[in-house]
Amino acid sequence: MKPVIVVHGGAGRIFKEREEGSRTGVVRAALRGYGILKQGGSALDAVEEAVRSMEDDPHFNAGCGSVLNEKGEVEMDAIIMDGKNLDSGAVSAVKCIANPIKLARLVMEKTKHMLLTDRGAHLFAQAMGIPETPGEKLITERSRERWKNNLEKLVLSETDCGDLGTVGAVAIDSEGNVACATSTGGLSNKLTGRVGDTACIGSGGYADNHSGATSTTGHGESIMKVVLARLILYHMEQGMSPEMAADTALDYMKTRVGGLGGVIVVDNSGEWAARFSTKQMSWATVKDDQVHYGIYAGERHTKSVDEALASEGEGF
Repeated sequence: MKPVIVVHGGAGRIFKEREEGSRTGVVRAALRGYGILKQGGSALDAVEEAVRSMEDDPHFNAGCGSVLNEKGEVEMDAIIMDGKNLDSGAVSAVKCIANPIKLARLVMEKTKHMLLTDRGAHLFAQAMGIPETPGEKLITERSRERWKNNLEKLVLSETDCGDLGTVGAVAIDSEGNVACATSTGGLSNKLTGRVGDTACIGSGGYADNHSGATSTTGHGESIMKVVLARLILYHMEQGMSPEMAADTALDYMKTRVGGLGGVIVVDNSGEWAARFSTKQMSWATVKDDQVHYGIYAGERHTKSVDEALASEGEGF
């Protein structure tokens, strides 16, 4: 099996001055994940590394760069899932952690549980020796400005994605195992303790070797209502291609609950899709040593891995 990885940097509205950074960020994340796959590494390791790369990139609403809740604090959600045995780990409403996806992986591998939240997740992180990152270090000037602006005006309409930047990755490795990972700071000015789709298995992501893997982004409450990630895989189990399954599920979410979003998908034969009903979604994929990426509907740039790495100025 030839390895494939697909990543997204969030569906919604990406401002002009942030487009280049978003493109660069998703390509970098995809290359890092692909580097692991190319060396025979697992899909699970690849999606974790790709998401960690975007958590560390302030262009995205995850990790450093997360949006702020109503009190001006960062609260983050993340999930990771192994398609081999349907194991999954997730965290929600976590604070003072640089990489929630790493903590989600530890929940999956070091506990009998699937989801830890808030204080419990914090205590678990301490027990696992994960260093605490002061909340202020996760807050960018842009996130603070957005928070202040939203305090002064009416909040976004209920199903508006705004300029979200939830991040995610899906992959299939050389052994044919699939995995997904998703991480987010949630909605700007959300109520304290609000948890969206990301940490909810079947909504923010799902992976099953029998069909494939998907990671979602967009209006969380809408995604949860239709259980978007699992819905896409259901359509694929009925014989749809990844692209058709994604479009069908996104269309259903829009018509049924008025929600917009985006998804990345890979099936168990290595076919992939990156689809969205919002104005934009930053995405990138690497397959057959070719990098494809874009932001707008219909936009698709292609370059070789070597060319992409050269412009990144980094090696695997």
